[in-house]
This record gives sequence, structure tokens and C-alpha cells, in this order.
Amino acid sequence: MKILEANAGPLTNFEVFDFLRSKGASKDPTRVLVPVTPSEFKVYDYLVESAACNQTRNIINEFLEKSKKFKLAKAEILNIINIRPSSLVEVDSIIEQCDTRFQEEELQELVDLVVEVLPPLSNQPNAAEEVNEDVQGATERTDGEGIKGVNDEKADDDPMTDG
Repeated sequence: MKILEANAGPLTNFEVFDFLRSKGASKDPTRVLVPVTPSEFKVYDYLVESAACNQTRNIINEFLEKSKKFKLAKAEILNIINIRPSSLVEVDSIIEQCDTRFQEEELQELVDLVVEVLPPLSNQPNAAEEVNEDVQGATERTDGEGIKGVNDEKADDDPMTDG
């Protein structure tokens, strides 16, 4: 790989990850046979645990093409690709003056585009699965005696209160 133009601009996490892989970085425990510095290995180890390890150039190009209609700044697009927001709250923190520039429906469309096009981290469940697990976990915890103070009938039976 030859550098054509130094400091041409900011890079996505995928581009850094791809560059480090091309230099020979990997999860090899010895790490002595490749021309990669220890700090580059630390960056590689971080990026392996991020969504960048599941992205490809085609996926990023598809996202760039589909997101043109939102007229986002380059820094906003870069952050969306790197962070992969999957909720309105996450998008709000990335896009400057989000509430004045976009309607809620437009932002939801952007979130849906991100979830559809940009792959999630392989060991990270999607948002719908997380919510379902949280609800299921709460139901399991309330079986039996329930949560004290939430259900008045159960709270009155609490032996720790005088009454």
C-alpha cells in the first residue's frame, strides 16, 4: 500500500482497521513477526471490538450514497459511521443543532438507515432484542414476592415496616 497524499483528511475506524490489517496486525499472540508498533496493536485491539471489524468499503459507500439526502456535514457522517448510533438519543448527540435541522421522522429514518446498512458489532444484540431481554428480566425478578413499594398490597406485608 502506497500513501498517495499525506494528511488528506480524517479516516473512518474501518479505514484505520483495514490499514492495520494490511500491515499484518492480527490477534496473533506473538506479534513479533509483523512490522506493527505496539501502539498500532493497541489501536487494532480496540477496533477489533468495535463495529468497524464488520464493515466493508461497499457498506460504507452504500451508506454514504443513501445518506446524501440528509445533507450532513462530513464530520457528522464520519461519526455516524464510527459510532453506529441505533437510537434517536445517540443521533442527537452526533448531529449539531439536530432539533432545528431535522424533524423527528427524518431522524428516525436516519436511524433506520444506520441500523439497516451499517452492521452491528457481532457480539452485540440489536436494540429490539435488548429491550425484550430487559422486559423479560424484569418480569422474572417480580415473580414471587414482587418489588416492595411498587405493589401496595405487597408493601403492606413487609415485616420491616410498622403498620
